[in-house]
Amino acid sequence: MVISTVWAMYFSATGATKKIVTQIANSISRQLGVSSQEFDFTLPSGRDRRPVFSSDELVVFGTPVIAGRIPNVLLPFLDTMQGGGALAIPVSAFGNRAYDDALIEARDILENKGFHTVAAAAFVGEHAFSTTLGGGRPDADDMALVEAFAAGAAAKIRAIDVTGNLSPIHLKGIPYPYRGYYQPRDSEGHAVDLRKVKPFTNLKRCRDCGACAKACPMGSINPDDVSQMTGICIKCCACIKKCPVKARHFDDPAFLYHKEELETDFTRRAEPEWFL
Repeated sequence: MVISTVWAMYFSATGATKKIVTQIANSISRQLGVSSQEFDFTLPSGRDRRPVFSSDELVVFGTPVIAGRIPNVLLPFLDTMQGGGALAIPVSAFGNRAYDDALIEARDILENKGFHTVAAAAFVGEHAFSTTLGGGRPDADDMALVEAFAAGAAAKIRAIDVTGNLSPIHLKGIPYPYRGYYQPRDSEGHAVDLRKVKPFTNLKRCRDCGACAKACPMGSINPDDVSQMTGICIKCCACIKKCPVKARHFDDPAFLYHKEELETDFTRRAEPEWFL
């Protein structure tokens, strides 16, 4: 099949998803001998324009996994996509726990918007909450596997017969209706709701540089008073990890228990999975 452009399309609050998706896209574009471009929809400004593609393009589409699914705040924007018969590769970046049904959900969204999914992958990135859970990943070993996956995907794309029926890529996971979102629990096993929990700003340490406000993918941090959040918090921790003086952190007891539980229960090295 002839492809004119390979797109790296991603939401990546702390950089792991971007690193994985752009590497896959750039590797495939080199192997196919075509150009590559990026569509970064991490910040609100990146979601101002409608993504429209055509049948001679390939889109490597990536989001992080939040609570086992695609971040639900992105669904209205993703509903504006127009696949136009483009090929697509859904990619999920998960924080060393599991990707649950996020990858199959991404595939279904892409197929429903007019894409043809031909491959898919789930890779590990450092967990948003932590620096030890999947710490430093994707690392060199992960990126070597990214290259191996990209080579397999490129070979498959070359062999595609456009006159045949392009069936959706077969994946692990529970098809729609998907499992519910991963549910945090307290020390007694009771479900807790962390949706309204927001990070605390230490104003004695803060330099008022505005890095956190610029990094927030929801545009929820008031740039004139960064201790105030005017919108929702999706717990991506971009504001925490990108603060140059470490002035932001979560102090909610239920959130901290959930973080510690994850760091205790999922110490093993989770490995990527891909489908061709």
